[in-house]
Amino acid sequence: PDLDQHPSSRIMEVFESQTDRCVYICAPMVRYSKLAFRQLVRDYGVDLAFTPMLLADSFSRSARARDVEFTTNAQDRPLIVQFAANQVDDFVAAASLVRPFCDGVDLNCGCPQGWALKEGIGACLIHKPEFVADLIRQTRARNPDLPVSVKIRIHKDTRQTVDFCRQMEAAGAAFITIHGRTREQRCQPVNLDVIRDVKQSLRVPVIANGDVKSLADAQRIREYTGINGVMTARGILENPAMFHGHLETPAECVQDWIRLSLGTGTPFPCFHHHLSYMCDRAFSRYDRRIFNTLSSTSAEERRQRAAAAAQRRMEESDSRGVKDPHAVQAKLAKREELERREREADQSGGGAALRWQTE
Repeated sequence: PDLDQHPSSRIMEVFESQTDRCVYICAPMVRYSKLAFRQLVRDYGVDLAFTPMLLADSFSRSARARDVEFTTNAQDRPLIVQFAANQVDDFVAAASLVRPFCDGVDLNCGCPQGWALKEGIGACLIHKPEFVADLIRQTRARNPDLPVSVKIRIHKDTRQTVDFCRQMEAAGAAFITIHGRTREQRCQPVNLDVIRDVKQSLRVPVIANGDVKSLADAQRIREYTGINGVMTARGILENPAMFHGHLETPAECVQDWIRLSLGTGTPFPCFHHHLSYMCDRAFSRYDRRIFNTLSSTSAEERRQRAAAAAQRRMEESDSRGVKDPHAVQAKLAKREELERREREADQSGGGAALRWQTE
């Protein structure tokens, strides 16, 4: 991206540049949407990425918190930094600190977790439209060229959701992301009708979040609601290449994750969790049990194990469909036999380490 542009220009270009599809966005995810993963998903079709949710009060007051929680580089653009805040001054100060390193800031009005609600942050803010509108206005007054957006959950009453979003637009919100569930809902289908009603009521871009697990989901939601972008969390954790049309994580994507995470010094627990999501469908119960016991390995061992697991996965499940089910059954039978031999070798002391073999 052209870093000489104002952030507001870069963000608007993201939405204006997509005429035949919507904008593809990687959601803010605590512990997960950090630098290495943002770089990975950008290589596989993501147009705009969010940081994890950061606490504005500690971020604005503690240099250590800033160093630990926020890492970026020149290629990590366009980037939105998301904050949770219950004080306007904290958000304004945090936004001013990240302004040189991002293309916008976002207020989390959607986190439904109990600890967040007790702190007066997250989804409880959808009941405080005056506070949120004032936060947007004051942040823009201090940083006129920095886009400010909000991410919300919906009210039970559609009209309340529409009215809230209209107030945020009037206060100067650059765009609004809507997770189509109430703060009490967890696994219920998202309410696309509410998202469509909000989109039809606003002039600023509207982003749909929730139940986006494939490229087909993104296209379906766009067609139904007319939104400007789709944001995904769980779907892109399991398949970082989903916006390239892959139905499952391809082997090269797993290898790219290993390269990027090692290059950015990603802590092993984060590396391990991401790899677990990406390869979950490829693992047998025995694979998963061994994989979950790993706490530290050499870089080469990680590479070999992850690449082998991904390769088995690609051989057993083709994103274009299974053409020969008998061949697949034969592969599975062969794999089960290999695993049986590995278990017997381990029990006899002849193979303390799991041997990751490809058929």
